[in-house]
Amino acid sequence: MKKLLDVPDRVVEDMLEGICVAYPKRYRLVGPRALVRSSTQERKVGIVIGGGSGHEPAFWGYVGHGLADGVALGNVFASPAPDPIVDAARAVNRGAGILLIYGNYAGDCMNFEMAAEILASDGIDVQRVIVRDDVASAPREQRNLRRGIAGEILVYKIAGALAMSGHSLTDITEWTQEAADRCFSIGVAWSPCILPQTGQPSFEIGDNEMEIGLGVHGEPGIKRQSMLSAKEVAVLMTEQLFAEIRRPAGRLAVLVNGLGSTSQMELHILYKSIAAELERRGATVVNVLIGNYITSQEMGGCSLTLLELDPGREKALNRECEAIGWTQRTMN
Repeated sequence: MKKLLDVPDRVVEDMLEGICVAYPKRYRLVGPRALVRSSTQERKVGIVIGGGSGHEPAFWGYVGHGLADGVALGNVFASPAPDPIVDAARAVNRGAGILLIYGNYAGDCMNFEMAAEILASDGIDVQRVIVRDDVASAPREQRNLRRGIAGEILVYKIAGALAMSGHSLTDITEWTQEAADRCFSIGVAWSPCILPQTGQPSFEIGDNEMEIGLGVHGEPGIKRQSMLSAKEVAVLMTEQLFAEIRRPAGRLAVLVNGLGSTSQMELHILYKSIAAELERRGATVVNVLIGNYITSQEMGGCSLTLLELDPGREKALNRECEAIGWTQRTMN
C-alpha cells in the first residue's frame, strides 16, 4: 500500500511540525514529541495525555480548551518515552498539579510512571488515571489487565471539564477514574493497516472474515468468524457491553468509533441498529459521538463505547470545549 511520506523514520516529527504549521494559534512544540496548547495560562490542574502515533486524531487532536492541555507521542503504535511526557507536563504546570491519563499498556504504564516520579522530584503534585475499557482483552474478574481503547476519549473530556471548573487535583483524579471505570468498549476489524516504517500489514485476515475484540494495534481478539451484517455486529457488541453495565436502564454516552477506513455511511448504518438495541434494553442515550476518534492508520473496523452517566459526568461531557478531534451531539 502506498503512503504519502518523506522519511519513514521521521513520520512522528514531520506530523507534529505540520500540525504546528497548520494551527500556530492552537499548538506549540515544547519538545521533540511534546505538544501543548498555545494558551495555557489558567491556574488549574494540567491535563496531560499521550500514547503511540498512528491513531490520529488521537492523541494530539484532544489538546484544546476544555480538554487536555498537553500530549506526548511515541512512535507508531508505541508508548511515548518519559521525556516528552515530562516536557508536556512541565510546560502546562500552573501550580495546581498535573493529571496524567493513558491506556493500560505495559509501555505506557512504565513510562508514565517514570515521568510521574521525575515530576514529583521537581516538586510537582502529579496523579495518574489509567483507562481499561476494552472488555474483550480480559475477563471482568481480571479487569486490571484490560487495555484502554476508544473510551479514553470520553475520559479526557470529563477530566478537562473538571479541570476548567477549578476542582482540585485529588477530586479530579477520583472522579475521572470513576468515569474510566464505568466506561466499556469492544472493537471489531476486518482489514489490517500498513505500518509506515515497514510497509507491512499489522495482521492477516481472510477476505470474508472479521475478528471480534481485536485491539487497535492488531492485538488478537476473542474470536474470528465470517463477516457479519451491521445489525448483527450491533447486537453482538451491545450484548458484550451490557454484561458490564451496572444500570441497564440508565443514561448513557455512546461512541461509535471508526478505525480508519470505515466510512461514515457504515458507521451511521451501524448506529441505527445500536440505537434500536439500546432502546430495547431501556437505556437513555444522552450523548452520541460517531466518527474517527481513535484510529489505527487505515484499518477496517470500528468500536462501540458505552459510558454510564451520573449527573456529574453528564455535566462534564456537555461543558463547552474546543479541539480539532472533538465533536459530539447531545440528545436532550
